[in-house]
Amino acid sequence: MDRKRREANPGIGDWAVEANGLVKVFGANRAVDGVDLRVKTGSIYGVLGPNGAGKTTTIRMLATLLAPDAGSAQVFGHDVGKEPQIVRQLIGVTGQYASVDDSLSATENLVIFSRLLGLSRADAKRKAAELLEEFGLTEAAKRPLKNFSGGMRRRLDLAASLIAQPPLIFLDEPTTGLDPRTRAQMWETIRRLVKTGSTVLLTTQYLDEADQLADRIAVIDRGHVVAEGTVDELKMSVGTASLQLRVVDSAETERARRRVEQVLQVRAAISAEAGRITAPMSDPDRVTDLLIALREEGIHLAEMSVQKPTLDEVFLTITGDATAAQPSGQPAISHQLEGANV
Repeated sequence: MDRKRREANPGIGDWAVEANGLVKVFGANRAVDGVDLRVKTGSIYGVLGPNGAGKTTTIRMLATLLAPDAGSAQVFGHDVGKEPQIVRQLIGVTGQYASVDDSLSATENLVIFSRLLGLSRADAKRKAAELLEEFGLTEAAKRPLKNFSGGMRRRLDLAASLIAQPPLIFLDEPTTGLDPRTRAQMWETIRRLVKTGSTVLLTTQYLDEADQLADRIAVIDRGHVVAEGTVDELKMSVGTASLQLRVVDSAETERARRRVEQVLQVRAAISAEAGRITAPMSDPDRVTDLLIALREEGIHLAEMSVQKPTLDEVFLTITGDATAAQPSGQPAISHQLEGANV
């Protein structure tokens, strides 16, 4: 965080969020089961996981919207349970669905939110105009929201959460359902927020989104943090290279996976969507041994590549669930043996 923001907010320290052992139970379901998080001030922190992993519940506890059943959490040193009013003054929350009124225009929505936050009528109108310009919505300012695209509504929702210019912003899957161009625009907006002094805690199920934005990432699965680190640290945890292959006869996929595990001595995963086998590799030269073994088994390959690991491979290796995450924008598998010495 820049020096001016620190001077303006003397209570803001090195850690925007510190959570220890957070638990939330709904009936027999432990939605969050002992989550620990430490989010550095002035950074983008990604929380990655499939639907139902506990991401949104964790955010709601940190934002004082849900009381934890166990554990503790602080936002800039203020306890979310004991000092909720102070915490709410320090945060902005953007959920998965736009919290705007369809019967009003963009300007009217932002003016109402500004007035609710205590701004005068003149200041509310000025703030609304500034935010609409920042988010590229000036030309649509007077248009009924029922005529807005999904991307425009998401940008308006984010704009509304920034009226008070909070030092910490929770973004809960902010680009879900957006087209690639609008997602890229949202990414640039998020980066600008951090450059101007905000801290962002971002939940997502898009692997490439976390890869593009986050300084550090926590992977949550079934209510637990199963891995945490920088993007590079997480990628290195699954090896220096990643093998991806698909067989000609899909009925042979499981037999091919077992052969991959036997030859490479690693755990391989199968993507149900594409029938693709993915496995970490520490030595790409072992591809030669694998090709010989597959030929001896009479298993024919449709495509194969060896490349640097992605967050997709990290997730598959950590959780063992190829269908859990929903990667978007991942590069297509090459039809050549890239990087393999065969």
